[in-house]
Amino acid sequence: MLPDKYRTVDFFAEDALPAPRVAGAEAELIAAEHLGITAHAEALGSQQDANFLLHSDDGTPAAVLKIANPAFGAAEIDAQDVAADLIASACPELRIATVLRRPDGSPRRTTVDTETGPAVARLLRYLPGGTLSGPRHLSPTTVAAMGTMVAKVSTALRGFRHPGLDRVLQWDPQHADRVVAKLARHIDEPERRAAVQNSTAEAWAHVQKLAAALPLQAVHLDLTDDNLIRCPDNRPPMPDGVIDFGDVTTSWAVGELAVSLSSLLHHDGIEPHHLLPAVRAFHAVRPLSREEAEALWPLVILRAAVLVASGRQQAAVDEDNAYAKAALDREWRMFEQATSLPMPVMIRLVRDAIGMADVPARTAQTDTQVRRLLRDLAADDIALLDLSTDAECMDHGAWSEAGSEDHLAAAALAEGMAAAATRYARARLTRTQVLSAVSTSTVPTGIDLWLGRDAVLQAPAAGRVLGATPGHIELTYGAQVLSLSFAHPVQPVSGTGATVQAGEDIARLSSGAIVHVALRDADGPTVPRLVRPEYAAGWLALTADPAPLLGLAAGSDCARERDLLDRRDAAFATVQGHYYANPPRIERGWRHHLLSTEGRSYLDIVNNVTPLGHAHPRVEEAVSRQLRRLNTNSRFHYASVVEFTERLAGLLPEPLDTVFLVNSGSEAVDLSLRLAIGASGQHDVVALREAYHGWTYASDAVSTSLQDNPNALATRPSWVHTVDSPNSYRGRHRGTDAVRYGPEAVAMIDELAASGRPAGAFVGETYYGNAGGVALPDGYLAQVYAAVRRHGGLAVADEVQVGYGRLGHWFWGFEQQGVVPDIVCVAKAMGNGHPLGAVITSKEVADRYREQGYFFSSTGGSPVSSIVGLTVLDTLRDEDLQGNAVRVGSHLKRRLAALADRHGIIGAVHGSGLYLGLELVRDHTTLEPAAEETAELCDRMLDLGVIVQPTGDHLNILKIKPPLCIDSTAADFFADMLDLALSQLGHGHTG
Repeated sequence: MLPDKYRTVDFFAEDALPAPRVAGAEAELIAAEHLGITAHAEALGSQQDANFLLHSDDGTPAAVLKIANPAFGAAEIDAQDVAADLIASACPELRIATVLRRPDGSPRRTTVDTETGPAVARLLRYLPGGTLSGPRHLSPTTVAAMGTMVAKVSTALRGFRHPGLDRVLQWDPQHADRVVAKLARHIDEPERRAAVQNSTAEAWAHVQKLAAALPLQAVHLDLTDDNLIRCPDNRPPMPDGVIDFGDVTTSWAVGELAVSLSSLLHHDGIEPHHLLPAVRAFHAVRPLSREEAEALWPLVILRAAVLVASGRQQAAVDEDNAYAKAALDREWRMFEQATSLPMPVMIRLVRDAIGMADVPARTAQTDTQVRRLLRDLAADDIALLDLSTDAECMDHGAWSEAGSEDHLAAAALAEGMAAAATRYARARLTRTQVLSAVSTSTVPTGIDLWLGRDAVLQAPAAGRVLGATPGHIELTYGAQVLSLSFAHPVQPVSGTGATVQAGEDIARLSSGAIVHVALRDADGPTVPRLVRPEYAAGWLALTADPAPLLGLAAGSDCARERDLLDRRDAAFATVQGHYYANPPRIERGWRHHLLSTEGRSYLDIVNNVTPLGHAHPRVEEAVSRQLRRLNTNSRFHYASVVEFTERLAGLLPEPLDTVFLVNSGSEAVDLSLRLAIGASGQHDVVALREAYHGWTYASDAVSTSLQDNPNALATRPSWVHTVDSPNSYRGRHRGTDAVRYGPEAVAMIDELAASGRPAGAFVGETYYGNAGGVALPDGYLAQVYAAVRRHGGLAVADEVQVGYGRLGHWFWGFEQQGVVPDIVCVAKAMGNGHPLGAVITSKEVADRYREQGYFFSSTGGSPVSSIVGLTVLDTLRDEDLQGNAVRVGSHLKRRLAALADRHGIIGAVHGSGLYLGLELVRDHTTLEPAAEETAELCDRMLDLGVIVQPTGDHLNILKIKPPLCIDSTAADFFADMLDLALSQLGHGHTG
């Protein structure tokens, strides 16, 4: 018997909606007899329908057979199919699971009998690629792409009308309160049941205030990670397909986004703030109204509550539904995450994300009737403590010392100030935690006060005492609550419930008292003293700056980080790129840590520019001292340039005894080539492929890294000749066959000479840094150096990245090869961040430069640069940083090698000491580079508190070259976070 033509489901008229019980054999029979397709049926999961993937004889997917729940009428099914066709037409860039049609254009669907009544069965287009479901962490790019897709679907359905949309679904947020009320009894645990009921009541009450202003339209209402299909060729996963139109109905338009957001909350490592890229992306395509922005997070909570209650009910009434039972844990995690912060916080965070935040930031009201909180204490009597990242008092790692805030306050009081106060809303570096996978709560929602003399707290305005205990006082202040907390017991003057007038005593404080002062909305949640930066915009919107109550000026709004990035792009040539699409603003470093203006600490794994560590006191003191005395150019006579060049030459074997000082590695390589060509009289140069040497004309000419210049090999000048990258892991000759690289390079050098163009120089890194720290084959440089010298050329060693003790077992990379070059280029590590480079060669080669003219570098070898160079060498020696590279580097390499057993994407661990490379591949046989996966991994590592970047021609190698002062604890943190990130991104070992 056919269903009534216009019948639609009413969830509240049904006891339950168990999925139709259809066996695989029955599905195959339905497909063959009714829908004209012979195939093998594979059962797919569903809450309330029966779904099967139909495979052709050769195993390829042919279609999806969907047998709708018998409660759904024909009009509802038709509405679903029409909606799918509509979206497919409006959004051709998306793949849509539309109904398959017969030659006459009619849909391939029929009505079949099931145990629970007649049901509509139809064939739908199969979309390859798989869904986004599962625990895998989703990157911000993927999350944003979901938001964009949801907005496109919402826009396409905006004008859609159909009788089959008039249905009452348990998934429709318009009925969320009734659904939870009906099904909550299936949540067995009393605490969880109460949590669901309470959160539902709060969210529903908020939505009801806005409901009249929320637009209604046709909605898919199930654009979740289960129903968004990944583009088959994309890495990381990016959605481009939509399936399962079973919940199409008319509802609040913003509910479409809320449903999608809630589905993300169970993924590994996902917190509420990780959903904001989807909100922004949706808003960019289909702008949210202010009311929709206000309702969005409450609807996320309602969706999560409905999922928990419905999931428990479905598992109870449909005991054989493995899909429903498997979802119970992840549905509870969604609810936990949705309610992990107070709803008002998330509402304001959403508004802030799309530019609807309340501006300007609120401050305490200070009209003429308001009294200062501290009687007889003027603003000039209060020292303001700057605890931010750029505060001078944070220098020399002071931020990391226990009790630093108390020490700074005590110092201010010792200088005669009556009080010391912190600043509202400005992140405190003193509260950061190093080596943390999550950000620390660093943003203050109030002010801390240290008193240097006795004082009286007075009511700033008439109000009522809400609470009064020896450690805490709260009283009303207009529409806000003034909260006063004391480090030591303080007896309140008035008790709870008392009314106080402006100027009336609240408490009497003794010198040495510490008070926390905060203002929050009277109808808002309790606000922590410090909050995490990601959520600060939400929390601060519920508070006000209490500084005016102390007679202090309210803190000015800090410029948004995005504004600063826009300014950079406007004035700073964009070809000078930056790490990360949304980079943290780094304004301080200390040892192997980098610190953002939000007080987030990052482990620095990429900075071989600062081998001693960031902000090393010896370097800072030496530079400051020299700048106070003299800084000029090396044509003047002074001791430091002599002492530095003697020290540098003394680190090299004979006959390398003469030094040129420049400012960078690019200049050093450029100069080295001029020296070699001048000394040899031969203008051709042989260089290794997959190498980077600099940006000047000559150094760029011999740079062949495809990542730095995709056309590098095709655009080399005629005087540059390249030989194969001697990469024993992924080059033409691998493993033991890598010994063939040397003879091949020698043959090429001989051929050049035979053609009448003998090479004047061979230039190459002595340890393949740009390729990720790959050691050259044993004996390679000995063979190549001998060949180029045999024809009158010179051997140039580029030690810019790998030299200066970074390799641990060798101070110079050429020592690993057992050779001595004719010219050595060095930079980066020499100045610990100060621009300093050098070329070291023999006196004979250096003297030949005079034939080309004179050499002069304005700041190369200046007194400051020379002092920096000496200080770096002293510190490398005194702190045994080369030895540390051996110890910590060996430990870290063992940790990384162990990870390769756990994660199949790791192809190799390259390098020595603290120049390591972790190469990621998709296949251990073909060595297909995992470039996109590496980029996604770097982004995830940033979120986990580690700065690491890719290198190599394919950008599939993590370059691991931290400051040489890194310790084993930090190395272990890096390895642990790498393990975690690889697991979260789905790269576990598969066999």
